[in-house]
Amino acid sequence: MNEKRKSYPSDVSDEEWAFCVSYLTLMTEKAPQRLYPLREIFNALRYQIRVGGAWRMMPHDLPPWSVVWQQAQRWIKAGCFEAMAHDLRAILRLALDRKADPSAVILDSRTIQSTPESGGRAGFDGHKKRKGSKVHAAVDTLGHLLAVVVTPANEQDRAQVGQLAQAVQAAVDEPVHLAFVDQGYTGEQPAEAAAQEGIYLEVIKHHEAKRGFVLLPRRWVVERSFAWAARFRRLARDYERLAATLAGYHWLAFVTLMLGTLYGKS
Repeated sequence: MNEKRKSYPSDVSDEEWAFCVSYLTLMTEKAPQRLYPLREIFNALRYQIRVGGAWRMMPHDLPPWSVVWQQAQRWIKAGCFEAMAHDLRAILRLALDRKADPSAVILDSRTIQSTPESGGRAGFDGHKKRKGSKVHAAVDTLGHLLAVVVTPANEQDRAQVGQLAQAVQAAVDEPVHLAFVDQGYTGEQPAEAAAQEGIYLEVIKHHEAKRGFVLLPRRWVVERSFAWAARFRRLARDYERLAATLAGYHWLAFVTLMLGTLYGKS
């Protein structure tokens, strides 16, 4: 690997790395089994999710794909990206004179087309006429990720409310009391599942006299968050064999977005 390689736009800046390094160092930097700098491995992973190429086509000036993939799995299993995302979200909220923990969230799902790698666990979304996976997410009113659950696309949105609500409350110190949802979450079952975690579901309905595109209150925030995630080409389709990997890459994508907001463009 060329130690003086030209930087990629996805590389972390010095300020970003100073924030990230304590979360990503699972063993000492001088451990004898470490052959590549941890920062270069993180840069390679960020390149991969941003560009979305095949693992074996990783550029030669980055660490080998197998090293990057294995380290990524360790970080995902250790919850490193999730921990970073929660702390970054609190910092950005405090910078805007808001409380570190939100009192309201928005829930929604996004169906991602399957590929041969993920086809074994894919389901068919009859509403969107697409086979793939559903990414169920909870974001705060600024669009920052609080919880993510991956299921086959045939799973109903309302069936994931309990798991999402539980994950949201586990991510905050002060409990969330309100969740904005669309009409796919109507019914007693999702309302009761949310109520068990102390959250009230407020359904935002379409206008009766709808003509063309209508910006729904609160609901547009989560749609914007999904649009942010879709800019990472690795997340444009479901290329992962494991649902946990797809969820982990969503956490990393939002970490990348929040680092850019906090420290400016790398």
